[in-house]
This record gives sequence, C-alpha cells and structure tokens, in this order.
Amino acid sequence: MKLSEMKPVTYSARDGTMIPAYLTLLSGSAGKNLPAIVMPHGGPSARDEWGFDWLMQFFAARGYAVLQPNYRGSSGYGSQWFQKNGFQSWQTAIGDVNDAGRWLQSQGIAAPGKLAIVGWSYGGYAALQSQVLDADLFKAVVAVAPVTDLGAMLDAARDTTGFRNLENFIGTGPHIEAGSPARHAVAFTAPVLLFHGDKDLNVGVSESRLMRDRLQAAGRSVTYAEFPGLDHQLDNAPARQKLLADSDRFLRKALGIGSN
Repeated sequence: MKLSEMKPVTYSARDGTMIPAYLTLLSGSAGKNLPAIVMPHGGPSARDEWGFDWLMQFFAARGYAVLQPNYRGSSGYGSQWFQKNGFQSWQTAIGDVNDAGRWLQSQGIAAPGKLAIVGWSYGGYAALQSQVLDADLFKAVVAVAPVTDLGAMLDAARDTTGFRNLENFIGTGPHIEAGSPARHAVAFTAPVLLFHGDKDLNVGVSESRLMRDRLQAAGRSVTYAEFPGLDHQLDNAPARQKLLADSDRFLRKALGIGSN
C-alpha cells in the first residue's frame, strides 16, 4: 500500500498565533468531509517532524485525516514558544491542540460530529485534558500511557533520585489541580479508551488506572486495556496490533463510521 502524504500546514490559534502542524490524508483523498483525528505529540519537550509515523499512517490508511500540531510547549521553536513547558503552561498548549480540531472543522476537512483526538504519553495527557478545556469538541478520546494527575505523578516519584528534576519540570501551584484530567472526570462527555503497560517507567501505570477509576465513578464511558510486562513504548507486535485494532473499532463506533 502506498504511504499517505504528510504535508506541512499552519492554523490560527484563538489568539491569532500561527501554529505549525502536519496534515496527513489517504493518497487520492479530496481532503473534505472526513473522519478526523488530532494527534498531539508526546514530550511535551519534543516536536513532530516530517517522516514515517506508524500510528499516523495507520489511521490515514483507515480513512482518517490526521493533524499533528506542534503546539506551544513543543521544543525546537525557541524559549518563547516553549513557554514554561506543556504542563506548567497547559492552558496554552491544550488550547493550541483544541484549536487544531477547530481548524479541521472550519476547513471542512473534518465531517460534522466526526472529530477525535489520539495521543501517547504527553499526547495522551493532552487528549484527556482537551475534554477539561472543551468537552464538546472531540467526540472520542484515545490516550496511550497518559499522565492523568500531576500531583499523583509527583507523589509517586517522591522517593526517587529524579524527583527534584520532575518537580522543577511540573512545578507547583494551582495548575496542578486545574491541569490534572483525573480530577475533572465529571467534565468528560466523550467516551475514552486507555492503554498502558504495567512496567512503564516513564509514566506509571497507576496514572491510567486512576483515570479509569475516576471516569467510572463519574459515570462516564471508559474502556481500559493493560499490557502485562510492557513499558512505555509498548514495543511488542501483538500489543501494537491490539492497540491499532481496538482504537479503530472504538473510533468508528464513537464517530458513527462504518467498518471497511
């Protein structure tokens, strides 16, 4: 199968800042009225670059338009763009992510009611936190190995040698409460699909377990798949096959798309 073409685009954030991103469409697609996915990158001190991405290519091959925003908080654009980082400046970063979804809608790329968000690690955090900022925008959320509670993540690392670095990165203050999706499960309206490996040393599996429990307690729709013995990358062919198949099935059901 021919790979889908990945094109650089820019879109306007709510404050007029132009955000760089990559749009990928199935080869031959007219690029209009499609099921669409915003896919924020991990890190957050990282960025998407032009090149092969197996997750993005899978969804594009399944007929989704995929937009990967280099939101403010991404690295490689200077300190003003990076701000305090995607956790301490989460409102700006997640605002840019949500504005990516609005751009897909405004351009007619995303079909009405068929917009989803998929993310891994910080991208999973962004996918979840997008519901806290605007619960009506995305109609389905897939989060792989996400951070879900900034305070809980700090507490889990308190007795480790890396605690001070993590504390400096995440910071302290009211953004801990406001920026933790697990503390705002009642705000969610979209169904959520979570994946996590139980040997994850980057983001502890307790983060996804907590999110699942909070969503269930709030009466929200959540499905959780845990992979025994796997770490943050889920570097295992059967696990990745399950992740892709389950995600596609979940999104098609949530967005009302027929299988093909």
